[in-house]
This record gives sequence, C-alpha cells and structure tokens, in this order.
Amino acid sequence: MSQDNLIKLACSTCKRVNYWSSKNRKKVERKIELKKYCKWCKKATIHKEVKK
Repeated sequence: MSQDNLIKLACSTCKRVNYWSSKNRKKVERKIELKKYCKWCKKATIHKEVKK
C-alpha cells in the first residue's frame, strides 16, 4: 500500500478520525463514504473521507 493513496475516514457525527483506507485516485474522483463503527459514538455511523 503506497503512502500517497492513503485517506483518512472521519465519523460524520463526532468528527473523529477512526479509520485509514486507500483508494485509486486516478479512477475514483468522488469522496468515499462508508458506514463503519465509531467507538466514541458507540454505533455504526457514516464515515467520510477528510483531508490529510
């Protein structure tokens, strides 16, 4: 996994960065949104891609 493809995923409710992921920036232009578990909110919330 190369360093320049890494993205941060932050909880849309509490805004904390909980996950790191990667994406192919040449093929995917839109920001990634995934439903993941947030340990601070204690529930599954939408996690959006944020700037590094």
